[in-house]
Amino acid sequence: MKILVVGSGAREHALVLALSRDPSVTGIVCAPGNAGTAALAETRALDATDPAAVVALAREVAADLVVVGAEGPLVAGVADAVRGAGIACFGPSAAAARLEGSKSFAKDVMQAAGVPTAAAMVFEDDNDCAAYLAGATPPYVIKADGLAAGKGVHVGLDLPTAVDFARDALRSLGGRVVVEEFLDGPEVSLFALTDGAAVVPLLPAQDFKRAYDDDEGPNTGGMGAYAPLPWLPAGLVDDVLERVLQPVVDEMAARGTPFSGLLYAGLAITSRGPEVIEFNCRFGDPETQVVLAMLETPLAGLLHASATGGLADVGPLRWREGAAVTVVVAAENYPGTPVTGDEVTVGVLPNGVDVLHAGTRLDGERVLSSGGRVLSVTAAGTSLEAARDLAYQGVAAVTLRGAHSRSDVALRAVRGEVRAPEGEAGGRTPAR
Repeated sequence: MKILVVGSGAREHALVLALSRDPSVTGIVCAPGNAGTAALAETRALDATDPAAVVALAREVAADLVVVGAEGPLVAGVADAVRGAGIACFGPSAAAARLEGSKSFAKDVMQAAGVPTAAAMVFEDDNDCAAYLAGATPPYVIKADGLAAGKGVHVGLDLPTAVDFARDALRSLGGRVVVEEFLDGPEVSLFALTDGAAVVPLLPAQDFKRAYDDDEGPNTGGMGAYAPLPWLPAGLVDDVLERVLQPVVDEMAARGTPFSGLLYAGLAITSRGPEVIEFNCRFGDPETQVVLAMLETPLAGLLHASATGGLADVGPLRWREGAAVTVVVAAENYPGTPVTGDEVTVGVLPNGVDVLHAGTRLDGERVLSSGGRVLSVTAAGTSLEAARDLAYQGVAAVTLRGAHSRSDVALRAVRGEVRAPEGEAGGRTPAR
């Protein structure tokens, strides 16, 4: 099987790495790729949001499967165009990708499917939104309705800051915001493969959105992740499959917009049980790095089955023992405007550590930074503590002027300080 992976981040590097270890894969093209994917796959220049260009490249390289990594190309209709050209594609249609592309649309789908989620109001007028916030109870949760590269969410206690964020989002991020109730409890990222009917959940992970230790600083695209989650209640994945993932897939099919590809549920584990914070329509970054590090089932067959309606025939997935941790090395000033163009070097790495590239490019034989999140240092170990230690040994091997990373990824979980709230019926969400 020859595969075209569309994208240029650490998520795509993780996908390429997993696919390169699959004996059924005869060739990989990554477009536009980065300095890391170039070591494993053929690199091609590509405007990933141009459906016609993606189809042309898929035909040129004779791809048997196209894997679309990021949300932008999916919302732009790349998967529709590829499937329309008769080529198997992993990723939802533009209509189905609205689950991520529009927070208000996702809320509507969840309400119709009976999915537990935060109560919400949608606003298009900044004065109406400000008046509502003035009477609301903090913490204030405000989300831009459209895509915002992981930076379209504000959670905080200060009313003036919340009002300013809402006004800025209304003016610059799509003209609509969703104001939600705050969901307390640890967060979980649960990926699921689906072909529009069958749903196969993957390993739950937890990511770290804030820029600095102890969850301080602004939201980012993600500064680290770990999997599995030793504190997760038994049976929670099955519960989420039954009460969230399958109902949403069924609802999308009933609307005539079946969702195939990767459905990513961001969950808060509350005292009422798991409730949905958001949906994404693709593999998340940096959670993909740790989930795929743990997956032993060959990836290519799973993605092809999702793309071609064959997931019902896939047997139980196989996972390695132990755990995986990834730590993001970010450029100076990220998540503000990052400093780019500095040389990135990596010294000797311990066994079990992979350095996955995100914001990098090649300059001759040198690797230069080209984005805010530059590398994801990912380690698999016999335990969560061992994986964490290996990951930070890998971080210490990276040299990049002005770089920063969090020092506390997975630390509280290793210490046993993360716990799911005790709720009704063993943590199951009561009917509303």
